[in-house]
Amino acid sequence: MGQKGDKHTNEAQHTAELLLERLGSIEGITSKKMFGGHGFFHDGQMFGMVDSKGNVALKATGDLEQEYIKKGSSKHGKMPYYSLPEEIFNSEDLISWVKKSIDLNS
Repeated sequence: MGQKGDKHTNEAQHTAELLLERLGSIEGITSKKMFGGHGFFHDGQMFGMVDSKGNVALKATGDLEQEYIKKGSSKHGKMPYYSLPEEIFNSEDLISWVKKSIDLNS
């Protein structure tokens, strides 16, 4: 997501649609427009987002936070969300990364 008042962009919309398509094998995933981007939810719990520029970030705390940082992620503002490296977004590893972020809400 972006800052309050950010305008929704084509990049955010396109990335959100692509992410939903790639996560189709995981039941219970939804998204909604929020602050110029999109929030991603699993069974009502937020686990990820697409900001207003079309960048994807996943929730990470503790050991998962360190794992994501080691693989090139950076923190998204003050929230516990970390950027998703492009090579992960475009690989089969995407599903395992998302499932780890979803598991934080369990």
